[in-house]
Amino acid sequence: MEKAIVVGATGGTGASVAEELVKRGIRTVAFGRSRQKLEDLRARLGYPEHLTIAVGDAFRPDDIVSASEGADVLFHCANVPYHEMVSKLIPLGESVMEAADRLSIKLVAIDGIYPYGRRQMARATEEHPKQPHTKKGKIRLAYEKMLFDGRWSRAKVMIVRLPDYYGPTANEASYLGSTLEAIATGKMAFFIGNMRVPREFVYLPDAAFMIAELAGRDDAYGLNWHIPGAGLISGREIVQIAQQASGSAKSVIPLGRVGLSLLGMAVPVMKEVVEMLYLTEEPLVLSGEKYERLIGPARATAFEKGITATIHALQRRNGSLFKTNSK
Repeated sequence: MEKAIVVGATGGTGASVAEELVKRGIRTVAFGRSRQKLEDLRARLGYPEHLTIAVGDAFRPDDIVSASEGADVLFHCANVPYHEMVSKLIPLGESVMEAADRLSIKLVAIDGIYPYGRRQMARATEEHPKQPHTKKGKIRLAYEKMLFDGRWSRAKVMIVRLPDYYGPTANEASYLGSTLEAIATGKMAFFIGNMRVPREFVYLPDAAFMIAELAGRDDAYGLNWHIPGAGLISGREIVQIAQQASGSAKSVIPLGRVGLSLLGMAVPVMKEVVEMLYLTEEPLVLSGEKYERLIGPARATAFEKGITATIHALQRRNGSLFKTNSK
């Protein structure tokens, strides 16, 4: 991999992938809709010479093609608003795939666990049955089929699946992102789902490292890959670590079906979360056996270290006045 383009570079996964590529010295194009956010990303990374930015619309293949000159790998990290997933996810994917096919380029698509439906294995391998029972799971499965469709004869595709994630670049697209940001800035926070049940979370810098490792392997394309987290942790434990790191003890309110439905009257995205709450009650945990067998050891930052680093990064970004209790 000599040159890459990251589509959706200002989102949670996109920013982490761009940062990892820059660390590796790979010439990288950060592609997104907002020039200001792209400039902010470049500034945060220290204005590296091998990082360029390109403003464009991922729904327009010509924009992606124009920005991709010389790239051999395209990272598809763009997403759509949660409440517009059913109507916009596949059109977005088709646009990116059309560009990749015209470029005869390798494509790494970042996705999640929704297509699997309910848990059927203690640790889900890439062969876990895909039996989605939610509308979002069904559209995500249709999205996978579109990515691997035979009409794209020149692009080489892989899908990389992440569990719930957190990290300095995570935003409202992550269940945990808004929770940690509120704790970091000393505000009352909400936690989506059950706070007692241990679940899997991956630290985005770890995920980005493993994604970059996969992207550089020709034999990894044409397949699904799992990116495992650092184990299981409950919401209560997450909050405890985050509050210790932030110096704030403001309330954290769990949101279940009733709370999300009520909030959804004013904020449509909250209502859309309700059907996915089963994942917070009967979590699906990803197996990293295939990655470790064929690629190498999974990178797994301990939760205390990762959550603390995330809180400190968010405080620096927001200019928080709270003093941290740990170094």
